[in-house]
Amino acid sequence: MKRKNYLVAFPAALAVVLVAFLSTIFLASPNLSYADSGKKKSSGHARTSAVEYTEAQIKQLQSSLTITEAQEPLWNNLTQVMRENAKEMDILTKDRPAKAKTMNAVENMKFHSQVVETHLAELKRLIPPFEAFYASMSDDQKKIIDTIFWTGKYGKHKKK
Repeated sequence: MKRKNYLVAFPAALAVVLVAFLSTIFLASPNLSYADSGKKKSSGHARTSAVEYTEAQIKQLQSSLTITEAQEPLWNNLTQVMRENAKEMDILTKDRPAKAKTMNAVENMKFHSQVVETHLAELKRLIPPFEAFYASMSDDQKKIIDTIFWTGKYGKHKKK
């Protein structure tokens, strides 16, 4: 009997983790590089904030999709939530670099727990406007956005 419980619980838990992981890739950097020490990467580029990352994501999405005039209000609603979520994450992680130097392991775990909880709340806020926008999409647009979600690759997609 216990084995059946694992067979049901494991896929459900895996699905929740997968959704959270994919949403962080798509909506905000799962790597808190914008909150790290503030040092420059070896390539010489400065780390970006969640707001900057989200703006780049919005631009990439907009260039990949041909958003119609009828879709504009839904798109604007979606991007507004994306921007609000990014601002919230920046506020949460703003003081992280200074605090990281003095955090013990327990405090670090609590901080990461707070980040995960914030990501979950942001995802819950994002789903309704994304669902409405997705429902308004053409089949070609849906193929593009589905590809972006699964591969992370942006750009104009060729029609078959």
